[in-house]
Amino acid sequence: MSRLQKIDYKSPIGIIEIEGTDEAIYSILFPERDQILNVIHDDTPMVLKLCRDQLDEYFKGKLTEFTFPYIFEGTAFQKTVWNSLKEVPYGQTWSYKDIAISIENEKAIRAVGSANGKNKLSIIIPCHRIIGANGQLTGYAGGLWRKEWLLKHERLLKKEADGFRSIRNENHNKKLVH
Repeated sequence: MSRLQKIDYKSPIGIIEIEGTDEAIYSILFPERDQILNVIHDDTPMVLKLCRDQLDEYFKGKLTEFTFPYIFEGTAFQKTVWNSLKEVPYGQTWSYKDIAISIENEKAIRAVGSANGKNKLSIIIPCHRIIGANGQLTGYAGGLWRKEWLLKHERLLKKEADGFRSIRNENHNKKLVH
């Protein structure tokens, strides 16, 4: 494995620290600081730059799925949970119980919550889309205010995209009728 490197990205919800190698991203976390410490250099791996660029597109509302390579580091159970998190559609939420059911271990709700909290690939593995069974926002390593912001951001953009598709379909249907 090549040497781990870091870069910072100034997002609308604070600085995001991206860590990775020439091959893949290993973590995307909120370091809770106001200053950018890790800047891009000539030897910064392309995958870190790609991650930064895709996060920027996400925050601008132009990207809903990420394509850069990343690597999970965790137990087999954690990796199973994190893979299940990727199935939660953009702009939607699932409960911890929904995730437990999706991994065919309905009684593992607390273990799912624990694995969710250990996710080091914030936003990309969308642990922010997981809520309590009662519909309430529950823990998020980046802070509940960020979780709320991310959910509102995605819902608004999804609603706009759905509205645009609906208008386009109506116009298409009118053309077919005439």
